[in-house]
Amino acid sequence: MTFDGKSVDVPAGVSVAAALLISGARQFRSTPVSAAPRAPYCMMGVCFECLVQIDGRPGRQSCLTAVRDGMVVECQHGASALTLAEG
Repeated sequence: MTFDGKSVDVPAGVSVAAALLISGARQFRSTPVSAAPRAPYCMMGVCFECLVQIDGRPGRQSCLTAVRDGMVVECQHGASALTLAEG
């Protein structure tokens, strides 16, 4: 997998959050208002501090997503964009 364009070699079967922590990542996202850095806290899907962009999809909980070969993970900056339905 890659994180912010850098190749990351991680053990099979771990979560994206665990893989990134093992590789030394310290910031997974930044807050929408103050751009404060955030990283995993609970590691069980409750706190939402571990949000990242995975394969172009923002707002993914890295602690609940298993690593797979070729995965592209990026730090999420601010809030995810909303798409409004017309109609």
